[in-house]
Amino acid sequence: MINSVINGIFPTPIYMSNIDRTLTKSELEFVDKSKKDAFKNEGNTTSNNTYILNEKPFTNIKKELDKRVKDYFDKVLSTTDAITPYITQSWLNYTETNQYHHKHSHPNSFVSGVFYINCEEEVDKIKFFKDDKSFFKPGIKEWNLWNSESWWIPVKTGDIIMFPSSLTHMVDNKEGTNTRISLAFNVFIKGTIGDNKLLTELILE
Repeated sequence: MINSVINGIFPTPIYMSNIDRTLTKSELEFVDKSKKDAFKNEGNTTSNNTYILNEKPFTNIKKELDKRVKDYFDKVLSTTDAITPYITQSWLNYTETNQYHHKHSHPNSFVSGVFYINCEEEVDKIKFFKDDKSFFKPGIKEWNLWNSESWWIPVKTGDIIMFPSSLTHMVDNKEGTNTRISLAFNVFIKGTIGDNKLLTELILE
């Protein structure tokens, strides 16, 4: 037996939290109402309102998500730059049995997130894909974090997941009988990044 250690460097952050409360009656009624004003996306249904967190019934949910966004930036970016992250677009996704959410990433965004309103951990998950440009595809004896091209994470009602917007992800064909409902959102930044003297300054307002 060879004694060895394999370390990972430059990992992709997958932030996970939970809202730690059930949604109120008015919040759930708004979720149901929004389903009636939605369009058929590739594989499932998406609300026509793509700034859903700006609506009054979601005021408290937005406050909860804003806290998580700040926590992500404090812990992951941990920057000295005077920047403020803020949620840009936000929308609801409804996925029924045997539906799916197509493989995609989120352009024009820094960080993206998902808040799960109705999910069952036994059947609901989000799948991420490695940005692998390797020309070699050897046969795999046992999948692990190093050789996998994709990785899925189970999710349940109340979970919040955030990740770099460039990270490709999808939802496989929905199992179970529940309607999977998620609130997706994008995050960008305001403020100044970089250094004036180093000619790397960028002011975002």
